[in-house]
Amino acid sequence: MSTTEEELDDLLFTTLKENASDLHLSVGRHPMIRVDGSLLPLTQKPILNAEMLEKMVTAFITPEQKEIFFRERELDLAYNFKDKARFRVNMYFHQGTIAVALRLITAKIRTVDELGLPSILHKFTDLKQGFFLVVGPSGNGKSTTLAAMVDEINHKRAEHIITIEDPVEYIFEQNLSIINQREVGQDTISFYAALRASLREDPNVIMVGEMRDTETMSTAITAAETGHLVFSTLHTNNAAQTIDRIIDSFPAEQQDQVRAQLSATLVGVLSERLLPRIRGGRIPAYEIMVTNSAVKSLIRENKVHQLDLVVETGAEEGMISLNRSLANLVKSGEVTLSSAELYSLNRKEFLALVGK
Repeated sequence: MSTTEEELDDLLFTTLKENASDLHLSVGRHPMIRVDGSLLPLTQKPILNAEMLEKMVTAFITPEQKEIFFRERELDLAYNFKDKARFRVNMYFHQGTIAVALRLITAKIRTVDELGLPSILHKFTDLKQGFFLVVGPSGNGKSTTLAAMVDEINHKRAEHIITIEDPVEYIFEQNLSIINQREVGQDTISFYAALRASLREDPNVIMVGEMRDTETMSTAITAAETGHLVFSTLHTNNAAQTIDRIIDSFPAEQQDQVRAQLSATLVGVLSERLLPRIRGGRIPAYEIMVTNSAVKSLIRENKVHQLDLVVETGAEEGMISLNRSLANLVKSGEVTLSSAELYSLNRKEFLALVGK
């Protein structure tokens, strides 16, 4: 093993030992890890230079991947580290030098309950048909939540599950279900191509890692319409913004049709944030919207701005607003008031809920 590979292994071991979620490598800086949401420099490690970083990168990518990286100036891949862990890797250039972000993917797929997520998510895994979305900023647990829900189906019943990811993150161990995991760039040329082809592959459940374009959104909605259970993610803040984002992605003349399709297929939206816990680690806060008759009507009638009120008053159906979830965490002593306030989308309402 070369000295460079040993240095890389040491950094990855440190990431695991410190229970970090991410490792960042950038020229002119010490390596940095993210622990409980905060970036920390590994000052005992040497400051990286361009030659060191290029050698590290070369240590874990194939010649074909290296060619793509230097041609396209960025690359997504997954890296198995000595059967101890798996990392989602994004390599990119900044100011002419290489930088790398590695996200730790735990080997064990945790359950909905182990993740501290609401029990109503179990009901969505019981469905045979529908469109369920997990949304929120990057790094707040969307992929982990989807993996938990898909694996729950895997252990509940015999289904054909297809996942389309870039890259494949969690590796599922097939139980009652058949699970085929397709990686964009390796097994298919795009999310849209794989999703369109999946409709001819006899799936029951389809998990789309991310809806990046209108074609993928349209095909995902159609798949849900035609008798499939479809899971996916978007980088949006809440249910109302998610629905607006989908509809606004389509030309104006198609938007009424998309509203009708969404009102018929959407079964729920989970918006998730991971907050630093007072006693260490991170804990989820979330908004849950369950698509009931009121939600369906508001989507059809283009009154999405009224969804927040439905969510706030829908506790009996398992709904909860992000502000109320944040307030509950503060009241139970799990997170600080100042930390929760940073994640609120309506600070005045949040402070009223915690009595401030």
